[in-house]
Amino acid sequence: MQTVHAQVQTGDADGAGQTGALAEVSVTAKGYAASDVETPIATTVLTADDLARKQAQNLGEALRGEAGLSVSLDGAQGQNPVIRGLQKDSIVLMIDGVRLNAAQPAGAIASFMSLGLAERVEVVKGPASVLYGTGALGGAINVRLPQARFETGAHLRAQLGYDSASRGPSGAAVANFSGGDHALMLGASLARPRDYDAPGGRVARTGYDSDALIGQYRYRLDADQQLRLSFQRQQDSDVWYPGSTRPHPVPAVGSLTIHSPQQARTLYELGYNRRGSGAQPLTLDVRVYRQTLQRQVNGWANGLARDISLTDVGFATDGLDAKAEWLVHPRHLLSLGLNAWQMKADPDSLAAAPPQFNSLQPNQPFTDGRLRALGFYVQDDMQFGAWKVLAGLRHDTVAGRAAAMNNGSVTSGIDRSDGAVSGSVGVLYEASPLLRPYVNVARGFRAADLRERYQNGPRQDGFYWAGSPQIQPERATQFELGLKGESGTLEYGLALWRNRISHYITGMQLAGPAAVAACGAAQASACKQTVNLGHATLTGIDASLRWRVHPDHWISASYSRVRGTNGDLNEPLFQMPADTLALGWEGRITPRWSLDARALLVRRQDRVASIFTRGSEDPTAGYGVLDVGASWRINKDNTLRLAIHNVGDKRYHEHLSEGLPGREVIAPGRSLRVSWQGRF
Repeated sequence: MQTVHAQVQTGDADGAGQTGALAEVSVTAKGYAASDVETPIATTVLTADDLARKQAQNLGEALRGEAGLSVSLDGAQGQNPVIRGLQKDSIVLMIDGVRLNAAQPAGAIASFMSLGLAERVEVVKGPASVLYGTGALGGAINVRLPQARFETGAHLRAQLGYDSASRGPSGAAVANFSGGDHALMLGASLARPRDYDAPGGRVARTGYDSDALIGQYRYRLDADQQLRLSFQRQQDSDVWYPGSTRPHPVPAVGSLTIHSPQQARTLYELGYNRRGSGAQPLTLDVRVYRQTLQRQVNGWANGLARDISLTDVGFATDGLDAKAEWLVHPRHLLSLGLNAWQMKADPDSLAAAPPQFNSLQPNQPFTDGRLRALGFYVQDDMQFGAWKVLAGLRHDTVAGRAAAMNNGSVTSGIDRSDGAVSGSVGVLYEASPLLRPYVNVARGFRAADLRERYQNGPRQDGFYWAGSPQIQPERATQFELGLKGESGTLEYGLALWRNRISHYITGMQLAGPAAVAACGAAQASACKQTVNLGHATLTGIDASLRWRVHPDHWISASYSRVRGTNGDLNEPLFQMPADTLALGWEGRITPRWSLDARALLVRRQDRVASIFTRGSEDPTAGYGVLDVGASWRINKDNTLRLAIHNVGDKRYHEHLSEGLPGREVIAPGRSLRVSWQGRF
């Protein structure tokens, strides 16, 4: 029987010093490296091999079709991953354990990273607030980048790619240098996709430029202690969101489309790690960091062929993370942690006034907005024979404040502080390696972001939105019953879950006196306000299987089903993903050649929120697409891959694609993708 101590690979959440692949291990689920099959939580892990085979250009595309996961999009670069029907502010997205904090009016917060540099993607499905605090109602996603490693000498890995649909080249390279007690990692990537081709023609405004640079230096104080200094920079240019296009009430404007001429993310991190030793090792990891997300968000008037609104906003987060893992007994691992951060934002906006839209006037949705969070948690990982128990408890305080909102007209009654207790208990019983039933109950919460609290003004959906500084936090309670198993020939997972969210935060269209009070008489005809619903309930099934039918052949399958209900209106919840079944096969044909195929079958989605959206959410047709690929291992250090995506050139769009009915963003058509990977 494996002990808890054997599960712990390293106290450093970044995994430095590990040279072997972690094919079936997740750091994100428990906060330290642990076997997925022994964890009473539903997870998904994409390894470097998985990412190479998928040849995905962004995080949403990489996770599409995995059990319990889907994608929401408003453009080629604006693809947000969705966990069990929840997305954006309802999941925590991290890079090497550092959360991305922002408020996204358009596009994907996941676009502030380069997937070309990623080594692994780890997903926790279901409330994960015990470890990750506010926002983790639907779960957490951790994208793990290369780390500086103490491997003597110089090492380089590189990759090149090309996609025929977008005629876009891409490339990435990571170098590692180490000698004595010093290690240095440097990496860079770029992507230049152009407007991609779809059945029926080219989809305008889907191209963009993306560049990334990462670096890390590690100094080994002794055999058990390290210091690290990390840097990350991601910059995208000329990003458009065609799904945001909406008609404008002034005929000369025609329609309005949101775009980002520039957006960038910068991270500086200083960390210390101490690996425990002895019979009762105590492992420590501490980091301080500063992360900025800077973004231009402009409104382009298609009839006038110019911008009529300009917004430059930056989200600067200063944070501290500290955690300790103490093996108090060979089958009893105790974890303690503290997370503290403050995010600041002060949007600078200019908007042109009708009827000529020639003069840009200042518009400040809010001034000096701040969100502060402080959380403490304790987690206990226990084993009692064949029983494994994981229990955690956390307390958070989240406070929002601003100097003023609505162009300075509101300066009082806009500060709010909330406290919340999150918890989880999971129990897994190992009847045999292939039969491990588990049950999990988890409670999470999400405090409103700065935009939901304070932003008053027009948004890309054509409505004038009113902020709600006193909006209550969401609270979610999920019950999950699951089954896992693993052997040399079979891996599988099955989960049935129910997640009830109280004080569900959403935007509601107002009319009459309520619209005048919230948005003013001039905007009352198209007014929305951020509100709390009484409750929303989501239920679903996730299932995945990977079966080795022959020593060199695997078949795989995954299934996702989500149902959401608006408890106030007794109708389907807005923007729920369609039922999805993915079927795959991989086989080694010769010692150097392997082939693979994957079919994605998506059911028609006609469960729409007709009352809540006043008829603006329409049903989406089902579809099926097939991808096929071939990989040639030239030698032990070089691999060439050829793949055809959407073999049948199927015209379709995701149900969660933004856009007016009939004008949603169409997915790319048939494309040839070529990639090479090499090590030196």
